[in-house]
Amino acid sequence: MKTLLRQYGYAVWLAFIAGLALLHGLHLGADFPNHSPWPDWAKYTDEGWYANAAIRTHMQGRWLHPGGFNPAVAVPLWPALLALLFRFTGVSLIAARALAIALFCLNLLLVERLLRTRLPRWATLLALTLQVTSPFLFAFGRLALLEPLLLTLTLLALWLALRLPDLRHPLLPRAIPAALLLGLLIAAMILAKTTAVFLLPAIAGAVFLSQRAQSAQPLPAQPRRWLCILSVSGATAGGLLLVWAALLVHFHLLQDLTYFFFINRYPRPQTAPGWLASLGWSLHGTLWIDPILLPLLGLLLLVWLASLRRPWAHALARDPVFVASLVAVAGMILFMAAQDHTQPRYYTVVAVFAWMALVQLLAALLRQGKFLRIVGSVALLVVFAATARNTAQTLQFLLHPQYTWVDAARALTAYVDAHPGSPRLLLATSGDQITLMTGLPAVNDDFGTDLPERRIRAAHPGWFASWNDLDPAILAALHRSYRLRQVAIYPVMDDPERNRLVLFRLIPHTPAPGTAQNYDALSQILPADRVSIPVE
Repeated sequence: MKTLLRQYGYAVWLAFIAGLALLHGLHLGADFPNHSPWPDWAKYTDEGWYANAAIRTHMQGRWLHPGGFNPAVAVPLWPALLALLFRFTGVSLIAARALAIALFCLNLLLVERLLRTRLPRWATLLALTLQVTSPFLFAFGRLALLEPLLLTLTLLALWLALRLPDLRHPLLPRAIPAALLLGLLIAAMILAKTTAVFLLPAIAGAVFLSQRAQSAQPLPAQPRRWLCILSVSGATAGGLLLVWAALLVHFHLLQDLTYFFFINRYPRPQTAPGWLASLGWSLHGTLWIDPILLPLLGLLLLVWLASLRRPWAHALARDPVFVASLVAVAGMILFMAAQDHTQPRYYTVVAVFAWMALVQLLAALLRQGKFLRIVGSVALLVVFAATARNTAQTLQFLLHPQYTWVDAARALTAYVDAHPGSPRLLLATSGDQITLMTGLPAVNDDFGTDLPERRIRAAHPGWFASWNDLDPAILAALHRSYRLRQVAIYPVMDDPERNRLVLFRLIPHTPAPGTAQNYDALSQILPADRVSIPVE
């Protein structure tokens, strides 16, 4: 009877996880939750930016915009998947976000596969529960960003690293085919998002520990299968990346690649205290994931470190999944510290691996002596309380969707279509995002390998959209060919710096003699303009 009740309880728990995971797919066109604690401008731009190659492929038959912003040269895998999807759905924000949700669900399955053989069933289900109830992952996991795909590929690579001992071929005892596949996954990780480089030590550690666990010989006498596997995998990944780089050189796209890294380079500290402050801020950013569970993980890690001489702690130190999870968390935090640039969306990768480590620590503590079992029990109660709180907040987001962003994009597109006198092409930093939402053709005014005025002249836009104020450099570039007539303002979301989307009609105009090269004059609002927002 007891066993039957336990099985019934597990079935109900699993149904809860599956149901909440599926609920993530509701209201996919809704805003990123307004008045949330996560200030990230990705919700205004990044979905469109990283989809722009797929959008152009579907709408124009080419994926590249010469002189413009072409992130697909550095991270081609996500736009390639979207291009395939758009062949069936057309350009669609809902379709792109649905793909992200599908990857979220696949990631749940992969986490279950990684933990099920090393943890009690309740601990595996708890790891999945932490993910589906997280308001942080709900908010960012519903955006069509690069992180869900990066997580999928990383978890797949980690799963394969653990399976390598079981994939030996009689004629290839060093698991060369599996090592080649692992190298393919590593290359795919980097082509999905370049920050994957900081996750590679986690994969290498998993290979080393899983191979060491399979050997009955002491470490110095081992045949170093792990070194052979890593060499083959590394050579495969490096070769594939070199092929991609050679293609970029052949098609004269190296400038776009270097530009991608240039705009993602931020000022870095120059002193030791500055570096320490950057690291501290990156660690502090983990509170975005969860202000209760992440400090709890930190405390349990201190307990584990203090117990390293004990068998249970030593066993965790040799567990490939536990060690890989910690190394992945450390790698992403070190990346943000090195960049001195923390953004909430970067922590979506940290969150999944942090919770994998947390449940492994809880399961280990609850199997120990009285004192450690009490510590584990108290920690488990804290986890349950935090999960209940997170579930309530996630359901609050689900039950109260807002559509200010997509409504503004539709209203802007409707205005453009109702006034056909100007070319149906929008110039805007968030233009790719608007195209993804409504199909209105757009060009990025802010980023590109060519000068703004050259990009503007080459594109011949009829409309321009800005957030809250005007950038003087863009205004000067526009004034060399156009004057601005403000026609509409649309309220969007909650950020005080980006809560008004302002639409302008571009009127072809030749600047007065002597002012065409005068930046100071052109970067101000001219008498011929009709503009009510400030220049900042």
